[in-house]
Amino acid sequence: MELGKKISRLKEILKDCTLCPRECHVDRAAGETGYCRLPAKIIMDCALAHRGEEPPLSGINGAGTIFLSSCNLGCIYCQNYQISHCVEGQVLDPEQMADVMLNLQKRQCHNVEPVTPTSQTPLIMEALLMAREQGLTIPFVYNCGGYENPEIIRMLDGMVDIYLPDFKYGLEQDSVMFSSAPGYPHFALNSIKEMVCQVGDKLELKNGVAQRGVIIRHLVLPGRIKNSKEVLRLIRGEVSQNVFLSLMSQYTPIAKVRHHPDLHRRVTRSEYEQVTDYALKLGFNNIFTQEVSDYQLTPDFERENPFGE
Repeated sequence: MELGKKISRLKEILKDCTLCPRECHVDRAAGETGYCRLPAKIIMDCALAHRGEEPPLSGINGAGTIFLSSCNLGCIYCQNYQISHCVEGQVLDPEQMADVMLNLQKRQCHNVEPVTPTSQTPLIMEALLMAREQGLTIPFVYNCGGYENPEIIRMLDGMVDIYLPDFKYGLEQDSVMFSSAPGYPHFALNSIKEMVCQVGDKLELKNGVAQRGVIIRHLVLPGRIKNSKEVLRLIRGEVSQNVFLSLMSQYTPIAKVRHHPDLHRRVTRSEYEQVTDYALKLGFNNIFTQEVSDYQLTPDFERENPFGE
């Protein structure tokens, strides 16, 4: 289907919103709001050159990260809660967002990367098409929380170069308890399968910088090793052992969970190593690991990537 027609279909969905698994069925085009509390507009917190992403995304000049307000998840421990738990920010139309993307390219960012575009996808994709027509050539990265509607992901075929989904939960009880997200493992798994169908399970690089592919992120939570292992088992069994994983250890308890029985503390070295060891045992070949905020790479990737030392 022609990209313009896909975007028109996406915008129609705003009138009876089913952009994410919550399927609120509100008419956002008429001003109604659902779980995400967003109108049918783009609301952006900020855009910047981000040098803290995985090395093939940040490169030398940084990822062109666009932090969007709100989120379709409700993670009680969110590490980015100042943005994801509010709907304030700059209200932009697609033309203005296209300018933001083009400006990031002018700043020599290696990609444009909207963070959690799920609820704002129709207008973000309209902006992307406009930016492409005006000379945007760098890859488009779809950075999402994993709680996606697979049918919407299917409509993005031909528009997204790199998918950067979280796979937060392999156990549904954890997804409900921590993110009020019933069915999360099912929706994340099927959405990631569709992503891999579109762009493959490898990461295509040019001069060490990602051009196309998928990186699946997983934040290891304290006391929830079984959940992390189930995430890895599902990816290995139903997606691919070749896909790139980013196993993150930077969890920090925010004020809201400082008295939570599990989430009140940081992840221990032992917990994190149990997860990384399990990933290696399952045969994953391409893993970004993390100690505090520094990424290291497994040997298989170091040979291709000049950022691994």
